[in-house]
Amino acid sequence: QVHLVESGGGLVQAGGSLRLSCAASGSSFRVNVMGWYRQAPGSQRELVATITSDGNTNYADSVKGRFTISRDNAKNTVYLQMNSLKSEDTAVYYCNAKGVRNYVSNFQSWGQGTQVTVSS
Repeated sequence: QVHLVESGGGLVQAGGSLRLSCAASGSSFRVNVMGWYRQAPGSQRELVATITSDGNTNYADSVKGRFTISRDNAKNTVYLQMNSLKSEDTAVYYCNAKGVRNYVSNFQSWGQGTQVTVSS
């Protein structure tokens, strides 16, 4: 099992910044894609951003130019720098990782979620 632990959520005023972190741990695994998703009350979970092991990124249109995803492959950690936050960014943010365990088994893991609240 690959375990994800998130940190960095909190309360911030509109226009402010937050940085989320997510570290993957376990044994005999390789993470290919890491990403962030979010879910606001009454809404479905949606993609925020993803990054591959060679650094290719993908962003939701709603966060382009404001959020930056990055990763440290040596630490199996992904970051989400969120700038110019808006009230509509308020949600629970979930870390996601997809990869291979024991060289043969594909896996997908989710973090427990971290609350981001943007006050207007």
